[in-house]
Amino acid sequence: MRKENTTTRNSKLKKMAKSKKYYVVWEGHETGIFGNWADCQRMTKNFSGARYKSFKTLAEAEEAFDGDSRSFIGQNKKPTQRPLSEASRENIIWDSISVDAACSGNPGAMEYRGVDTQTGFEFFRQGPFPYGTNNVGEFLALVHGLAYLKQKGSNLPIYTDSKIAMSWIQKKVFRSKLKKTAANARIFELVERALYWLKTNDYDTKILKWETKDWGEIPADFGRK
Repeated sequence: MRKENTTTRNSKLKKMAKSKKYYVVWEGHETGIFGNWADCQRMTKNFSGARYKSFKTLAEAEEAFDGDSRSFIGQNKKPTQRPLSEASRENIIWDSISVDAACSGNPGAMEYRGVDTQTGFEFFRQGPFPYGTNNVGEFLALVHGLAYLKQKGSNLPIYTDSKIAMSWIQKKVFRSKLKKTAANARIFELVERALYWLKTNDYDTKILKWETKDWGEIPADFGRK
C-alpha cells in the first residue's frame, strides 16, 4: 500500500476545489482524498480490506482522512434517511433489523452488514471480500440476518431493499452469474454455507421490503452513493 506524500496531496486538493464530492480512501492501493468516484474505485477495487467513504465538503474529507476510519464508517454512521411524513412512519416497523450490502465495482470489493432499524446500531458486518457483486452481498446479508435472529431467539422482522435477495431466499436458491475464481473463493464458501442453513433451518422471521422510494435509503446503507 502506497501513501501519497504531502506535496502531492496538497496539489490534488487544489485541483479538487470545485468538486461536488470528495472520496477518502484510508485503506487501498493508494490512500488519500480523491475528487471523483472513478479514482476512488481504482484505488479500492480488488484491494482486500479497502476502507473508503464520500464527503460533501473538502473540509470534512480532510478531517476524516487525518482521523480513524472507524469514526466515519460502520456503527458510528447515522442512518441516511429523508424526513418522513407521519403517514410514512406509521408504515415502518421500527422494532426490527435492516440489512444491506455495498460493492465497489461489479464485480468488486463487496461487504454487508445488519443494523438496528431505529438506531442504526451495527449488529454484524462482514467483508470486504474481493470480486463480489451487490446481489450476492444482499443475499448473504439477509441469510446472516435470519441466522442471527434465530440464534438470539428474536422474533423481530428484517428489512431488505433487494427483491432479488428476497426471491432467492424464498426459493432457497442462488442464481448469480458471478464466476467463481481463486480471488472470490471465500464468497462462494459463504454462499454454500448460507444455502445449507436455509435448507436445514426453519424460521418464523418476517422478511419485509424496505420501500426506498418512499422512505429513503435503508438504515443499513453504507452511504457511498
